Amino acid sequence: MNEQILINVTPQETRVAVTEQGAVQELHIERDSSRGLVGNIYLGRVCRVLPGMQSAFVEIGLPRAAFLHVADIWAARNGNGPEQKPIEKILSEGQTLLVQVVKDPIGSKGARLSTQVSIAGRLLVYLPQDPHIGISQRIEDEAERESLREKVHALIPPGETGGFIVRTVAEAATEAELQADIEYLITLWKQIQLAAQKAAAQELLYQDLSLATRVLRDLVTDSTERIIVDSRETFAKVQEFAARYTRQVLPILEHYTGERPLFDLFAVEEEIQKALGRRVDLKSGGYVIVDQTEALTTIDVNTGGFVSGRSFDDTIFKTNLEAALSIARQLRLRNLGGIIIVDFIDMDTQEHRDAVLAELRKALSRDRTRVTVNGFSQLGLVEMTRKRTRESLAHVLCEQCPVCLGRGELKAPQTICYEILREILRTERQFNAKEYRILASQKVIDLFLDEESASLTQLGDFIRKPISMQVESSYTQEQFDIVLM
Repeated sequence: MNEQILINVTPQETRVAVTEQGAVQELHIERDSSRGLVGNIYLGRVCRVLPGMQSAFVEIGLPRAAFLHVADIWAARNGNGPEQKPIEKILSEGQTLLVQVVKDPIGSKGARLSTQVSIAGRLLVYLPQDPHIGISQRIEDEAERESLREKVHALIPPGETGGFIVRTVAEAATEAELQADIEYLITLWKQIQLAAQKAAAQELLYQDLSLATRVLRDLVTDSTERIIVDSRETFAKVQEFAARYTRQVLPILEHYTGERPLFDLFAVEEEIQKALGRRVDLKSGGYVIVDQTEALTTIDVNTGGFVSGRSFDDTIFKTNLEAALSIARQLRLRNLGGIIIVDFIDMDTQEHRDAVLAELRKALSRDRTRVTVNGFSQLGLVEMTRKRTRESLAHVLCEQCPVCLGRGELKAPQTICYEILREILRTERQFNAKEYRILASQKVIDLFLDEESASLTQLGDFIRKPISMQVESSYTQEQFDIVLM
């Protein structure tokens, strides 16, 4: 796929772009002031148990208490009886326990926790409480899966009760590499356990790698041709990490020293700006509209100015095929998660619908995040879900508009004029002012001086009080004040 990984580092944040055939496919951003929490292990303190919800809130030193469901409590799944233990039989308020963050805080929701610890290495994921040996689903060959299972089982030290999940990158690993990963992970777990014995409640015991080094562990594949880093200090760190854990990556590591910013050189900055917009233009002339809400993400496909030479059905089919590829890329680029509804242009033939769905599934197969596509619904919409593990790109880079408060629309100046007129009338009935002054934005005052001048005069005559106006340049279109003189 001609894949390249670009790592841009500044003192405040690290940004990683994954490109395929020159097009940006993924963006990862980590700010020093707000590093991701997934993988972190804390000594948590239970602050509230909710039997009705079979869940608990656990304090781990964050502004909001984290959430722990009974299904994520290892003790509940390993009781002596055949049924899962209720949470009130396992936890009590004030109790401390070892917890790991499995989902970052998103929006108004706190972090999601689990008591089943998993520690990721380069080739393996260590499960200290679970003796199971699992194999990545991406390793499809059954003989290879069984061979890896036996190899790892033979390398586990005598007396070790934990288990491992074999990652996709371990497919071509040697026994020595697997052995080194096993020893490193077991030692790391022992250090965490020792730290927990001395720690105070809400203390951080283990933090996952920084984004730059996580790239070598999680994002590098056989198709990665170059990893370019524009920071000398970070390049030295990833080189040191690679020399210890991922030696095969060393030949493709490059330190970029050019004058032009790395993300400018590969047009990543431009792609970031596009990924924050609603509209995504297709090469054919069609376009896609992406709307992200708290409940779900909707994606609408339109033909725009595209007209095929053969027929209207052919135009629709080609636009939908191109949109399927674009949608799969946008989901990765924007890191959209949760429920996703796609409204393709209506197609008359089942053959065309099947072909578009197949194209979408093929494009989504390259996504590292789990995606489930349910096909076309009775309303002709494609329903799908994408696992949500971190904030979307828009939530990381943007904040709610203080003017429209997230609505995406403003009240028209005329609407504000009529609100002001009603407010003056309401105030007049409560207070006996001598005069009223309207403080509002330029657009609203201009409207009162022009089209709505008669309305303002009519109100002044009705209440028999003078009404003056004053432009407040700092006011937004929806802001106004009525001053009693």
